Amino acid sequence: MDGFGPLGFTPESLAQESLRFQSKLRAGLDTLHQVHDIDYGATAREEVWRDGKVVLYRFRGERAPTAKVPLLIVYALVNRPYMVDLQGDKSIVRGLLERGEDVYVLDWGYPDRSDRYLELEDYIQRYIGGAVDHLRREYRMEEVNLLGICQGGAFSLCYAALNTHKVRNLVTMVTPVDFHTADNMLANWTRGLDVDLFVDTLGNVPADVMNWCYLTLKPWRLFVQKYVGLVDVLDDAKALEDFLRMEKWIFDSPDQAGEAFRQFVKQFYQGNGFIKGGVDIGGRTVDLRNLDMPVLNIYAEQDHLVPPSSSKALAGLVGTDDYSEVSFKGGHIGIYVSSRAQREVPMAIHDWLSQRSR
Repeated sequence: MDGFGPLGFTPESLAQESLRFQSKLRAGLDTLHQVHDIDYGATAREEVWRDGKVVLYRFRGERAPTAKVPLLIVYALVNRPYMVDLQGDKSIVRGLLERGEDVYVLDWGYPDRSDRYLELEDYIQRYIGGAVDHLRREYRMEEVNLLGICQGGAFSLCYAALNTHKVRNLVTMVTPVDFHTADNMLANWTRGLDVDLFVDTLGNVPADVMNWCYLTLKPWRLFVQKYVGLVDVLDDAKALEDFLRMEKWIFDSPDQAGEAFRQFVKQFYQGNGFIKGGVDIGGRTVDLRNLDMPVLNIYAEQDHLVPPSSSKALAGLVGTDDYSEVSFKGGHIGIYVSSRAQREVPMAIHDWLSQRSR
């Protein structure tokens, strides 16, 4: 016998763990007094274009960009885009700027009841299209580089397929393409949703409903484990600030414009439109075979929201011969904020774009 019994602990070890836990809690009270309002963003930015609540920001690095073609980042609707510039040591934007890219980010804002009837055409052709056209005018060029992330990647695929003459290079990151893969739990849930009843009842879809859906995909990890782990950093002010900043991002979620939500669920989650056809944006059919520009697809190997199988389906759908894939050893959130991501992701994007500059 090793003295620990069948459960692997003794009364003495339990007492020691209890004392450690109490010590951490006492230290946490002092640490919380040191933590002020948690803000986000590491990089200077300026508003350069606006359409209603939607704003285009240009980000400024410590040196002037060397890239001749601007890079427009399009994020998902369900979370705020400051995930790509969360803090100084967790910023995809900063990594791109340091490598000479000229970075713009589209901020969707917070939809309210006046946006209830916005459609996918508004988000894709009006807002992304408006931002692209602004950059084309400012830089006096026909094409810009486009980086779409998650749902923003699906939007970017649609935009680029419908406006091939305006996109020079297309990068997609953790982007769902095949919505009916067996390992896509979120898609399996959504296929059974009566989305007409859902939207007709709620109007805009509340952010809390969306957050609950995402959190319940990993209930133990996201409801219990991470908060138990919080105890370990209660005496570390910086680590606690990092934790709170991430929590702020998770729960700082906009409502979803009802009509656009209805269309996205029907055409993508239920209809699997990229694979089966039937994606209609303002009366125009999206065909990914029209994508004749270079395409880089980055996916996360442990992604529970967009499984690799969903993202990698893009390879067989595009019309270009210049298609590349990069895998990242991490999850859907880690691809933005982990130390590995800061080393690998901006460099992969920059190197790929540099090889195709002309």
